[in-house]
Amino acid sequence: MKRESRLLAECTAGEVEQYLKSGFKVIVPAGATEQHGPHAPMGTDTLLATEVSVRLAARIDALVAPALSYGLSADHRGFPVAYVSVSTMSGLVQDICRSLAETGFREIIFVNGHYTNIIGMAAAIAEVGDTLPEGTFAFPFNYWDALPPSQLEAYLSAAAGLHANIGEMSAVMAVDETLVDLEQAVEEYPAFAKPPTAAQVAAFFFSGKGTTYRATRSGVWGDPRQSSGERGRAYLDQIEDAGVQFIQEVEEMFKTFPPRPASPGAAR
Repeated sequence: MKRESRLLAECTAGEVEQYLKSGFKVIVPAGATEQHGPHAPMGTDTLLATEVSVRLAARIDALVAPALSYGLSADHRGFPVAYVSVSTMSGLVQDICRSLAETGFREIIFVNGHYTNIIGMAAAIAEVGDTLPEGTFAFPFNYWDALPPSQLEAYLSAAAGLHANIGEMSAVMAVDETLVDLEQAVEEYPAFAKPPTAAQVAAFFFSGKGTTYRATRSGVWGDPRQSSGERGRAYLDQIEDAGVQFIQEVEEMFKTFPPRPASPGAAR
């Protein structure tokens, strides 16, 4: 007997049609294929975005679409990486929104696992959003953004590290410990003159291709050597709870601010 699944790729067309009789939400994980130091898998961002998406789907009654596994990772050029352009990412996001909406989904949530993606994804949705069928909306968010400050500080931060660090690696180990080789793990922090602000990080790392390669020797930003599956399970539980609350609050905003009729004489 066929098992039930929340993964869109595992559902039959009939199962999707049956879901759409009472449900209307779909989550699209978005990640990357890029180096994560000498100790971690290239697909870390996609793996974690998918894990978070599956967890959230069970809580909010959604299906999970196949992940976007190539991202805006050109800053890693020089290391092993496969990336797409902003225009490609934008086109993919817009086409996915349109086609999922045509299928009947009315809430399309992009759960992002690679920070730089959010720039292209947000711009793409801003352009396509008001062309979707009435009652349909889409939005993206980085899966860690919903964490309260203290939890975020421990998971991803200038202090804990922002790439291939203890937070990301512990979360990967919670999913599959065999994907991480801690014997190869190294500590490295870019040699900033002083701890950078988020705006300063964006100013440098988004300025061109290969900036992560310029700033690090190993590709690591942080110290992943004490990563563990136990720590990762705690992180993922926190991310799940925060993500559910975030989505509920965003949904409430869409209800609070419905489309407003254009005023007489407004430009068309």
